[in-house]
Amino acid sequence: MSKRLELEEALALLLGELNKTEDTEKVFLSGAYGRILADDIRAPFSVPSFPKAAMDGYAVRAAEVESAVGDAPVELVVVGEQLAGEMLKKSENSNVVVGMSNTAVRIMTGARVPEGYDAVVRQEDTDYGETAVKIYKGVKPFTNYCKVGEDIREGETVLKAGARIGRIEAGVLASLGIASLDVVRKLKVDIISTGTELKRPGEPLGEYDIYNSIAYTLSASLSSTCFEAESFICGDEGEDIEKTLLTSLRERKADIIITTGGVSVGKKDLLPEVLEKIGAKHIFDHVNVKPGTPTIGSVIDGVPILSLSGNPYAALANFDFYFPSIAAKLTGSDTFLTGVEKAVFNGNYDKVSPVRRLLRAGVKDGRVSLPGGGHASSVLSNLMDCNAYIDVPAGVTLSAGDEVIIRLMP
Repeated sequence: MSKRLELEEALALLLGELNKTEDTEKVFLSGAYGRILADDIRAPFSVPSFPKAAMDGYAVRAAEVESAVGDAPVELVVVGEQLAGEMLKKSENSNVVVGMSNTAVRIMTGARVPEGYDAVVRQEDTDYGETAVKIYKGVKPFTNYCKVGEDIREGETVLKAGARIGRIEAGVLASLGIASLDVVRKLKVDIISTGTELKRPGEPLGEYDIYNSIAYTLSASLSSTCFEAESFICGDEGEDIEKTLLTSLRERKADIIITTGGVSVGKKDLLPEVLEKIGAKHIFDHVNVKPGTPTIGSVIDGVPILSLSGNPYAALANFDFYFPSIAAKLTGSDTFLTGVEKAVFNGNYDKVSPVRRLLRAGVKDGRVSLPGGGHASSVLSNLMDCNAYIDVPAGVTLSAGDEVIIRLMP
């Protein structure tokens, strides 16, 4: 048995064997939500690309109305009307040139501010005049006025490679007229559950069978926008496990393989010898943590194989620790990484563990509590009340008011 490593050591060794995928695909912006950007995006033009009004009102020269007050308004000649998306409509009865002194243009929100004006007086501070307008409140230059490039300047990098396209990112790209973009292709993740007793939901259960909850828990953890997840069940025989692994590697060409079960020291725990047989490079096993001590990390042809416990909670806790970093390395995006915070513990936990322990917990407003029900690795249901793990050092008990380290669930 190899020397036991700490979680961070084991993860670092595994990541050191992996390389970022260079495979990309072009997608339409409408279908890019949640995808990982493959290249930097620079602004092809400024946003806004012309000065525009931030309010309905009148475009003016600020210096000419600065002194305006309610009982001593400034009156200006209205020389036209400017609506958003339309050309300036000049006043029919005015021979005064747009932009001249002592003139104003009626303007609507989002419309281009005509040349010669440097501010917008909101219409509530006027008499709403059509041929002439009285200004009852002065403004300073660039009041209610959006300058060219106020949001984005031409040539600036608006998104870097590795960014994940969310609703704001999609809006920014749309504002630049970007209709399609290159993203990291979806990664194939195969989840292989070992166990002759495992059945899929909908199949009849035999007397000694159980439903394969782990595969569904892990599959649901994978965003469909970035991953293509498939789950498989194979028996506890070495040949079955070997065949299933090789199918994922050679035929399906999986980018990441997750296995559950078969990693401990039982009669049917055959993963270690099967991995060795197919030529996988052993990276770590038996890490200093509970649950999931016998987790195995290996690599074959650049494909990481993360072999987890067959117990639901042990599998999930270790998946949540290792997988985000694996995804970040392969995609070049740190958006998968989860946060580590401090919180105040509610309650008591007096069970002493000889190794580091990850406790399921719920955190809210800086306070963290354990859920009701059992804490065994086979218990899954009370995780519905959890959103974090308490990272408890070896030999430590917890009391109310203790400050603890928590790892947020992805």
